[in-house]
Amino acid sequence: MESNLNIKEILSFYLEAGIDETIGDTAGFVLPEKEEPKARPAITNMAQSTQNASKNAKEACLAAPDLESLRQKMEAFEGCALKLNAKSTVFGAGNPNARLMIIGEAPGADEDRQGLPFVGRSGHLLEKMLNAIGLKREEVYITNILPWRPPGNRTPTDAEVAVCLPFLKRQIDLIKPDILLLLGGSAANALLDNADSISRLRGHFLKYKTSEGAEIDALATFHPAYLLRNAAQKSKAWADFLRIAKNLNGN
Repeated sequence: MESNLNIKEILSFYLEAGIDETIGDTAGFVLPEKEEPKARPAITNMAQSTQNASKNAKEACLAAPDLESLRQKMEAFEGCALKLNAKSTVFGAGNPNARLMIIGEAPGADEDRQGLPFVGRSGHLLEKMLNAIGLKREEVYITNILPWRPPGNRTPTDAEVAVCLPFLKRQIDLIKPDILLLLGGSAANALLDNADSISRLRGHFLKYKTSEGAEIDALATFHPAYLLRNAAQKSKAWADFLRIAKNLNGN
């Protein structure tokens, strides 16, 4: 038998295979030849598809000089599978000249049904918190990372975020807010390009850099949906909203 193994290694192999006796001078089978590992493709089909979709989204955004044309580009976009099961494309809403831009994760069932961001229970809590620092919903601009609802309100995948992010960044470029309020870890991680938990990110202002290189103050805090499940964290979120008010007032 042709093999680079010595006699001890061959006998060990037979024993491990359950062969503990001989009936002849030659083996009844030969050791399988080692196959050369197949080279992995440099990029998977899914990754390539995500790259292509993200590239198409960026090109569509560059051709949108204002929010209305950006909305139309988003509604016509076919590069995200979430759109297939969503009832609505949930674009941003509010004051296009807002100083404060609020960004969540993705539409929920109520948002998908009405086609507007933050209109469910989370939206009602958000409005109360805004009112408490002297702001009305109509004075700010509210949007999400994703314009289409993920099935079952699951967390968006990295690929879904990558495809939809150009549309969000274009909204920021067009609105030019003074402050970004990032609700939840997904929004904070996507725009600040890090993987820190929301508990580590919240409580202090960070910087978001626009496509033109300008820096915008960004504050991350807990998502209202999380606060509805964890009332004990509301005091921390309230402290973050007070930081927003202080910044807006120039203090």
